Amino acid sequence: MSVIGAPLDRRDGPAKTTGAARFAAEHLRPGLTHAALVHATISRGRVTRLDTTAASAVPGVITVLTHHNAPPLKPAPKVNPLNLSTLVSGTSVNYLQDDEVHFDGQPVAVVVAETSAAAKEAAALVRVEYALLPSTVDFESMAPHAKKQPYSPVSPGEAKKGDAEKAFGEAPVTVDHRYTTPPHQHNAIEPHATIAEWDGDRLTVHESTQSIDWCRNHLAVRFGVPVADVRVIAPFVGGGFGGKAMVWPGTVLAALAARATGRPVRLVLTREDVYRTVGGRTPSIQRVALGADRDGSLTALIHTSVTRTGRVGGAPEQVTSQSRHLYGADHILIQASTVELDLVPNTSMRAPGESIGTFAVESAVDELAAELGMDPIELRMRNEPERNPLDGKEFTHRRLREVYEAGASRFGWRDRAPEPGATRDGRWLVGMGVATAYHPAWLFTANVTLRLSADGTVLLRCGFQEMGMGAATAQAQITADALGVPVDAVRVEYGDSALPVAPTAGGSTQTASVAASVLEAAEKLKRRLPKGAGDLVAAVRRAGVPHMEVSVGSDSRFGRLAGQARLIGRFLRDRRRVRAATGAQFCEVRVDPDTGEVRISRWLGVFDIGTVVNAKTAASQLRGGIVMGIGMALSEETLVDPRTGRIMNPSLAEYHVPVHADVPRIEVSTLDDPDPTTPLGIVGAGEVGITGVAAAVANAVFHATGKRVRDLPITLDKLL
Repeated sequence: MSVIGAPLDRRDGPAKTTGAARFAAEHLRPGLTHAALVHATISRGRVTRLDTTAASAVPGVITVLTHHNAPPLKPAPKVNPLNLSTLVSGTSVNYLQDDEVHFDGQPVAVVVAETSAAAKEAAALVRVEYALLPSTVDFESMAPHAKKQPYSPVSPGEAKKGDAEKAFGEAPVTVDHRYTTPPHQHNAIEPHATIAEWDGDRLTVHESTQSIDWCRNHLAVRFGVPVADVRVIAPFVGGGFGGKAMVWPGTVLAALAARATGRPVRLVLTREDVYRTVGGRTPSIQRVALGADRDGSLTALIHTSVTRTGRVGGAPEQVTSQSRHLYGADHILIQASTVELDLVPNTSMRAPGESIGTFAVESAVDELAAELGMDPIELRMRNEPERNPLDGKEFTHRRLREVYEAGASRFGWRDRAPEPGATRDGRWLVGMGVATAYHPAWLFTANVTLRLSADGTVLLRCGFQEMGMGAATAQAQITADALGVPVDAVRVEYGDSALPVAPTAGGSTQTASVAASVLEAAEKLKRRLPKGAGDLVAAVRRAGVPHMEVSVGSDSRFGRLAGQARLIGRFLRDRRRVRAATGAQFCEVRVDPDTGEVRISRWLGVFDIGTVVNAKTAASQLRGGIVMGIGMALSEETLVDPRTGRIMNPSLAEYHVPVHADVPRIEVSTLDDPDPTTPLGIVGAGEVGITGVAAAVANAVFHATGKRVRDLPITLDKLL
């Protein structure tokens, strides 16, 4: 029987729950030293004086590296679309190579000591003086000066169909509102950590990364060594969510310190270090304007956004992505703009773009439903398109009608009183809200080797990343199904750049991308065995060999070029149609009218993510996304001083993420309906869970109270 879809326990579960799993900072090396960062306290300028006398005198301090004595480091490579590893530079800053400061928090010195305590004590004693230069750090004041986002084939900044502004002006029913979302910060349970060790010109790095191969390539460029002489090891990563997709200062400076001292160096970022040197989600200002006939048919959809990047890095966020695909309006205008600020560059954060974009557009749809006196689900279904609204491309897979029908029935949606503020339970005002979840699905290339042994065991080798989502378990299930062997017979090696190259774990691409190569390898293996061999293991035994092994892709120079060609070909083919994971988020809230306290009492998410490889891990991924979305809706907000660019709440004491008391029992279900254009029909579960969540909460709060909150997070003061 097929093991695809079975709710198997994660293979790494026992190791993680017993403490046997070793994360990046937990590897002991002979002569291991410890490093701590010294951060700039200005947003832009030059270092005029660096006094390391007191720091160097702390017992146990080995060296204090500054731009005066640090080993040479090559600049970060420029972005090249034909070499995706060039996308991995968190910033373009060439650390400790000159006296320039580009953002508050930029490392200006690194202390290396025999103990972590000594390194931290010494780092606090480094005295730095600066010459200030004019800086721009206030997003709100600079937003009116935003420039149109340049065209990119991955994230085009503008799209039009018809004349949306004219159609909006002529529409009988309209809504036109401004929505804002604040900056957000990464808070993975494992902070960024690196252990770097040089053996001559060969570098080994234990790293908390979700981009093993890209990280390896980046370090090779920065230190001027062949890629083959860099090894990145990351078997366990304690959460990534996009924050560990890039290479940030800590990684580079750990390797720089190891080269300077000739000893292994461990650099573990504090939570504040993460806030000050690792990018987070951009803030956004969005306009959504909807025009409709009185029957609810959309005549105009306008969605514009302003986001920020850093002057030394960051990329535009695809905030308007979902609005290109969700609703069949006659006229559509999509436009994205950005401003450059002297802040730590923004970076990917779970469902970058769609998570905050769905807040605006799905809130606006709810507002239009209220104007029309129409049920919000009915309005969405009335405008559900058969083809992509902008260009008429086919959807590879779209089951939004089914997920809404299933969700409405299970959640009791039809029983709700439609009028806002009409339902009470004791002192609580009760409301329900819905929103559409949407995230595009992509495929990348992966190299694998697959070995079938005469003893019945199978070995899959691929350098993919495991960040807590059960990737190794899912790939074991896919391999077992492809070869017709018990899943317990499959062993998976992963998390090491010495293994065949895998894509970065991001964009919900890893499972399907690796699965494509696993299935190809399985077919190669079958072709090597006698035609019609039903029992593959018996066929290997009859061949008189200990095992048979096949490969897909190659890590040689030619193999990488061929892989790049495969990737470009796949990207061009995929652009002919629109592929995405979708879902419907159902939320019930209770609001205290006297205090403004919001409590989420029920949640149901119904999703179409294609084939479910493992029911248990997929549900966990979707629930995790919903929890993260609840944080976005109700509490998460990075506070940036608009005068200095300093993050004012760089800790979990002041940056509030959801805790158990904030999260209800979350019910999740999936259609488990394969996408015919992907390997095994897999679409992806990691990102779509957070999309639509903030809008569902805001819509439920409106239904409970009659108050519309258009600026996240939904805090007490906005409801009183």
